[in-house]
Amino acid sequence: MLKDLHEVNSRGAGIEIADVSGLAPFTYGLEYSAPARGGWTIVHIGMLLPESHQVFVCAQSCLRGVVLSAAELNDSHRFSTISVDEDSVLEGDCEEIIIRGVTHILEEMPKLPRALLLFTSCIHHFLGTDMKLVFGELDRRFPQVGFVQCWMNPIMRKTKMPPDPFMRKQLYSLLEPAEISEKQVNIIGNNLAVRRSSELYRILEENGFALKDICTCRDFEEYRTMAEGCLNIVIHPLGRPAAQELEERLGQRWVYLPVSYNWDEISERWKCLSDLLNLDSKKVWRDMEADRLQQAAEHALRTLAQTLFDWSVVIDYTISSRPLGMARLLVMCGFKVERIYADTISSEEADVLEWLKIHCPRMLVCPTVYHKMAVLPRTFCGEKSGKVLAMGQKAAYFTGTGHFVNMVEDGGLYGYGGILELAGLMEEAAREEKDTEKLIQVKGWGCCC
Repeated sequence: MLKDLHEVNSRGAGIEIADVSGLAPFTYGLEYSAPARGGWTIVHIGMLLPESHQVFVCAQSCLRGVVLSAAELNDSHRFSTISVDEDSVLEGDCEEIIIRGVTHILEEMPKLPRALLLFTSCIHHFLGTDMKLVFGELDRRFPQVGFVQCWMNPIMRKTKMPPDPFMRKQLYSLLEPAEISEKQVNIIGNNLAVRRSSELYRILEENGFALKDICTCRDFEEYRTMAEGCLNIVIHPLGRPAAQELEERLGQRWVYLPVSYNWDEISERWKCLSDLLNLDSKKVWRDMEADRLQQAAEHALRTLAQTLFDWSVVIDYTISSRPLGMARLLVMCGFKVERIYADTISSEEADVLEWLKIHCPRMLVCPTVYHKMAVLPRTFCGEKSGKVLAMGQKAAYFTGTGHFVNMVEDGGLYGYGGILELAGLMEEAAREEKDTEKLIQVKGWGCCC
C-alpha cells in the first residue's frame, strides 16, 4: 500500500503545560531553524565594542553568514576575514596564517582600530592551534591595539560556556584596573541599552550616580571608564560570566537583578539596589513614585486585555529571558495566553511553571527547533479569525500572524516603566498589522552599532 509521506502529524510539537515534566520537555535529533533572525549573533555583539574591528578566521562556507551579518548592518568596514583552506590544515601552519593575515589587514587600514576582535573557529580547536603564540606575536607587532580572543565554534553551543556568553564576557576584557568611583554604576552583559522608560535612571540620577553601559559608549575612551564602576548590574542571565570575571580581575562588585514581570520581584530589585548603594529604600520608592508607576502599568495591561478580550496571545522565548513570567503577568491581567514557544525552560522560572500548571493547564508549550516545525501548517492565526497577538518573532512566524511585538531580549524594557511601555507596544501591535516575512528576516533586532 502506498503511503502519503507528505502527511505530517503534530505529535511531539506541543505539550499541555500541565503535562510538562522537567525543564527540557522535548527530545531532539535533527533540528529546524526558523527564519526569524532578530536574535543577535556574535557579530552583532562584537560590534558593541567602540572603535573596534572584527577578523574572522574560518573556512569560506562558514564565512558566508557572518559576512552577511556585517553587510546588513552596513558595517563591512569594521569587518575582515581570513580564509582557512585545506592546504593550511595539512601544512600545520595555522598560527602563521593568522599572524600574517591580521598583520596584512592592520597594515592596510588607514587608521589602526583601538581594539581587534579575533574570531577563530572549530577547526582551530580540532588542530590545537597555539593561540597564546598568536596573540603574543600580535601584541608585539601592534602594541597600540587591544586584541580580544573570540570564538566562532558552534561545537561549543551546548557546553558550560557557549559562544554567546563567552562573547559577552570578552567584550570587557580590555578594561584595565582603575580608581573606583563610588558614584558610577555599570550595566554589564546586555545587548540592548535599558530604555529611558525604566525607573532605574531616575533612581540613579536623582541620587547623583552615573550609569555606564557598553551599548551607549560613544568611543573607546568612554568604554574604558567602565572600569571605574563601583557596582555592576546584570539584567540578562548570559551576562553573569562577564560580571564574575570583572569581579575577579578588577574587584568590581556585581549583582544579578534580572528582568522581571512580577510586581513584587521588581520591588525587591529596587530595595536590593538601594541597599547596595547605601540609599534609603523607602525614600527611593517615594521619589520614583513606584506605586503610581506600578498602578499605571497594571491599569494599562488590564484595559488592553478588556479591549482584546477575544484575541489569543502567543509568546516565544526570543522576546524575553522570562517568557513564562511574561505569560503569568498577562494571564493575571486578563489576557488569553494560549501558547508559549520555548525549547527549554530556565530553572529561574521553575516556580512560574508550577503556577501556570495550576492556573492555565491547557496552555500549550511548543518547541521551535523540533524538526516537524518545518512542515507543520502555520494556520493558528487563521483559525482565530486573525485575532492573534504574538510576543516575539518566532511566535509570529509559527502562528502566521502579522500582529506581533517585534522585540528580542526584552528590548531594553526594565522595571515598572518597562512594563508600561510594553503595554503600549502590545496595543500598537494589535492595531497595526506588520509585514512579518519582511521584518523577521532582518538579523540582530535593535543593533545599530
